[in-house]
Amino acid sequence: MYSFLFYLILEILGVLFLILSFSVIAIYLILMVLSALEMRDYLRKNRFADYGDIITSPIAPGVSILAPAFNEGKNIVQNVQSLLSLHYGKFEVIVINDGSKDDTLQKLIESFELEKTNYAYNPEIEAKPVRGIYKSRNLSYRRLIVIDKENGGKADALNTGINIAGMEILACIDVDCILSSESISRMVRPFMEETNRKVIAVGGVIGIANNCDVQDGTVTTYRVPESTLGKFQVIEYFRAFLMGRMAWARINGLMLISGAFGFFKRDLVRAVGGYFPKTVGEDMELVVRMRRYMEEQQIPYKVGFVPDPLCWTEVPESEEVLSRQRNRWMRGTIETLQLHQAMRLNPKYRVLGMISYPFWSIFEKSAPILETVGLLYTLTLLVLGDFSAIYFFALLALMYLLSLLVSSFSVLYEQIAFNHYKDKKDLRKLIWMIITEPFLVHPKVILWGLRGHLDFIKGKGGWGSMIRTGFKKAEDKKNFKPESAS
Repeated sequence: MYSFLFYLILEILGVLFLILSFSVIAIYLILMVLSALEMRDYLRKNRFADYGDIITSPIAPGVSILAPAFNEGKNIVQNVQSLLSLHYGKFEVIVINDGSKDDTLQKLIESFELEKTNYAYNPEIEAKPVRGIYKSRNLSYRRLIVIDKENGGKADALNTGINIAGMEILACIDVDCILSSESISRMVRPFMEETNRKVIAVGGVIGIANNCDVQDGTVTTYRVPESTLGKFQVIEYFRAFLMGRMAWARINGLMLISGAFGFFKRDLVRAVGGYFPKTVGEDMELVVRMRRYMEEQQIPYKVGFVPDPLCWTEVPESEEVLSRQRNRWMRGTIETLQLHQAMRLNPKYRVLGMISYPFWSIFEKSAPILETVGLLYTLTLLVLGDFSAIYFFALLALMYLLSLLVSSFSVLYEQIAFNHYKDKKDLRKLIWMIITEPFLVHPKVILWGLRGHLDFIKGKGGWGSMIRTGFKKAEDKKNFKPESAS
């Protein structure tokens, strides 16, 4: 009896894994087509766009740039100077010192001639107490506001900035990111073009600046990182942004905007209560909550995506640091899906509930578990002698070829649209990474995802230490000149 049930379970698992494998193939082929269509339409639409008109337009929305900072004393002055140098007509830079233990605040005070003010602060969204709000005595820095508060984490710091923000659009960024001078004008354009659907948020591409040259706050020369993990993340970011998010934006199913670079409607963010500090995936959770609110209010809306590389960041090239990052991403995904499980397969939430939520549940959250179970299933068949080598290797080859196809098309999209990696040596490195990634890196990603599940079950919280080494080969020759007071 038990033997019969055991073999029945094995048969059922075999059928389920076969269905899952072909579902993965079909879904990723569809995503490739959707992203290609979206990229084509975007390039056609923006071929002759003049973003200078947006900068000077009187109807262009104001933008509040929110930049949380914790122990950023080493680079904070240069980073803020870069933000103040952005080309846009109406914006403010709000730096939130989240209880730094180094000299972050003191450097800001000295470099920008700051003094504590009696700024009217209305904590509409609950956050840790504010110790002081600073403005500059120098009118050249009139756009800058610095908030000093007790430590509460990134989400709490952003909520404090939201309480202060006076502009229509919130730009939530990481303070150590490098932004293109045109980043604001390109990101606000979707908000200005909304017709029958309200644009509630816009995401952008995150570029990898490791091993690149940086001059005057801009990446001038692109190079692929030297490390295996660095090259892997270049491919991974291409897949995530130029393929995945482009495709989801096409059907208005986008559930995630990167916390390093996202633009949001301020009034809607306040209406839904701001960021949720009790999750480590606050960026994804806010987008899902905003979308859920719009669906429940039955208001037509859209989450936009701009495929231009407008923001660059340093990615971890240490296995220890990268593993902590992926662990946190997995825990954040699980938390967000659990918080909003009422949407699961609920037709009331349309694309969000019927397509996006199930996809993230199966192919993002559960992927490490499913792949591990699949491996154990294969080993069990080997032990029992019920193993079909032809079936196994045929399916394995098919999935490997799919991986090559998806990654290759992601690199192709980048080369056609932006062509940043002009050195053939860099392209050869990326191609070699595409070929070897499933064997060298993917097993580690699965292990990090499993640890994320385990840590979630244990109730582990927090971000973990995300150590940055700096842009090693980048010579940043910042010659910041403050704008005139006129």
